[in-house]
Amino acid sequence: MPAAERLIYFDHAATTPVAPEVLEAMLPFFSERYGNPSSIHRLGRESARAIDQSRQGIAHLLNCQPNEIVFTSCGTEADNLALRGVALAQQARGRGQHLIVSAVEHKAVLQTAFDLRDRYGFTLTVLPVDGDGLLSLADFEAALRPDTVLISVMYANNEIGTIQPLAQIGALARSRGITFHTDAVQAGGLLPLDVEDLQVDLLALSAHKFYGPKGIGLLYVRRGTSLWSQVTGGSQETKHRAGTENVPYIVGMAAALTLTQMSRVTNNAHQAILRDRLINRVLREIPDVRVSGHRTQRLPNHASFLLGGLEIQGVLMGLDMAGIAASSGSACTSAAQEPSHVLTALGIDPIAAAGHLRLTLGHSTTDADIEAVADALTPLVGRLRQMSAGEQTGARL
Repeated sequence: MPAAERLIYFDHAATTPVAPEVLEAMLPFFSERYGNPSSIHRLGRESARAIDQSRQGIAHLLNCQPNEIVFTSCGTEADNLALRGVALAQQARGRGQHLIVSAVEHKAVLQTAFDLRDRYGFTLTVLPVDGDGLLSLADFEAALRPDTVLISVMYANNEIGTIQPLAQIGALARSRGITFHTDAVQAGGLLPLDVEDLQVDLLALSAHKFYGPKGIGLLYVRRGTSLWSQVTGGSQETKHRAGTENVPYIVGMAAALTLTQMSRVTNNAHQAILRDRLINRVLREIPDVRVSGHRTQRLPNHASFLLGGLEIQGVLMGLDMAGIAASSGSACTSAAQEPSHVLTALGIDPIAAAGHLRLTLGHSTTDADIEAVADALTPLVGRLRQMSAGEQTGARL
């Protein structure tokens, strides 16, 4: 876009642009190196080799073995494979039928857990969180039972940015011999992903959250973890996920994860400074606003607010007209009319939850972008509140 028409993008939690280096790595596999990786001829072998190299690169970043990486179509599929695959395998082995998840999980986890409860006879504990979205380790430990077979706790929340104490949860799970899964989709390009340090048995990622393409994800599966395939019909992905592999997207995901993890510390420091500047200015200039999620234990690019007395759709439309892309929370449920289950779990009432604004930064966010968003948001909120007050006055007359 010309400079005057440049979109100021503050919705990186929903999706990120594909990095130029990532696109460059992908392009040959759409045209020149298009072989099916299961074919034995040269083009097939080239594709298979590209997958192997991508798997090895990702395994290095996650500190795991290449054969512990299962490629999927997205993070949602990876979460589904983890929960159903482990739960049904453990049920068949007679190990137990108790599942534990947190109340602020992405619906890819929550709805899968509800399905396992409602259709397959599992018992389910949904752990509460505090007003900042954090789990209590004491509550978590108290929920563990002899028949608990799977725990799922997300690494960082997509709506409020709160980061959970994953390694401590993982240590408790491991001490009891319970399989531990984390939805790390929102954390993929922003937080450390060493699966040994995190003490997880399964970890889900989605490439489009860290400057890779949409339509590709992965599930790390610790060696020895019982996991039933949910997609059958072929022996791909160590028989965990049948289907011809999406070679260019796998290559793109590996390139994107390498790019973001190698520059993570520098980029995080830059984004955290800008994030705090934005938060401080919004809190200083707009009355009746508070931050949602933990104030410091949050993703470095994530600023989210409760704008008292407003319906967020008007704010989002006003920002969009000013050339600013923002959101209210999870992109997967942006059309839903009911209050966010994440905000409800924090104890936020539906009226306050209706005014939730999420502003998420990226690598290209500048000081000028921060000022432009704050300059637009402050008068916009004031105008919308005046309009709302006038409508309420008119309704009473």
